[in-house]
Amino acid sequence: MTPPDEATILFEAHRPRLVRLAYRMLGSMAEAEDIVQEGWLRWQRVDLDEVLEPSAFLKRIITRLCLDAMKSARARRETYVGSWLPEPVVEPPDEATRPDELTLTLMLVLERLSPLERAAFLLHDVFGDPLDEIATALDRDAAAVRQLAVRARRHVRAARLRYPVARAEGDRIAHAFFTASNSGDLAALRSLLAQNVVLTADGGGKVHAFLNPIFGLDRVLRLYHGLHRKPAGEPASFIKPLWIDGLPGYASRERGGVLQTTAFEIDNGRIVAIYITRNPDKLTDVTRRVLNAGS
Repeated sequence: MTPPDEATILFEAHRPRLVRLAYRMLGSMAEAEDIVQEGWLRWQRVDLDEVLEPSAFLKRIITRLCLDAMKSARARRETYVGSWLPEPVVEPPDEATRPDELTLTLMLVLERLSPLERAAFLLHDVFGDPLDEIATALDRDAAAVRQLAVRARRHVRAARLRYPVARAEGDRIAHAFFTASNSGDLAALRSLLAQNVVLTADGGGKVHAFLNPIFGLDRVLRLYHGLHRKPAGEPASFIKPLWIDGLPGYASRERGGVLQTTAFEIDNGRIVAIYITRNPDKLTDVTRRVLNAGS
């Protein structure tokens, strides 16, 4: 085998960080990996002697590719069937390996930012890049980038309610929720859910899912009560507990054999938000990394 050249070694060293950046920009791991692959093709055409800082250069390539991709992504969101959730990304068991503090909840907050605000916030506040590098990547001056980051930070701060929960406690609540919802135990469900709980499900029009978010404890309880009373098909099965973008949850095989992930935002031992992903296009990474790996 031919040993990798310098360009390949440099790119592969930065690939994990570039994929994280692209995913945070786009909310799709599949699109992020495609963007990074396109970045690799462009990197191959670069004269390394003219690159002073490979990390900054590569992030500039990926950022600009993501900004272009976000134009079509936003157009697709306008015609998306039902609620849209970021693609679930499963984290390794060791919480210490988390590369940033963004959660699935905060990814939804980023969706409300403009593409440039989102890029400025991610590069500066999450990845710690200096303003001059970001200005070059966005083709703006440093003062404009600073304002973009300030506006983005204001939006994020207004919604940045991260409720840390120990992994063992998160796994316990995930198991308890599956058991209670699958058995129709409304008393157990009531003990797990906050009064202001919100349930959001993403099926993308590919499989059955609730088109709009369900707000409030009583409505969520009625929803699960109704689901339990429907004619029984193939029973749901719990596959394994997962941590999805900083939130506890699990993968399950639901009635009809539909794979789904469920993630929870938890505050003071109660579930305040439930995020269900059923769109099969968004579960390829889960299938590859979790199910096919047998982990």
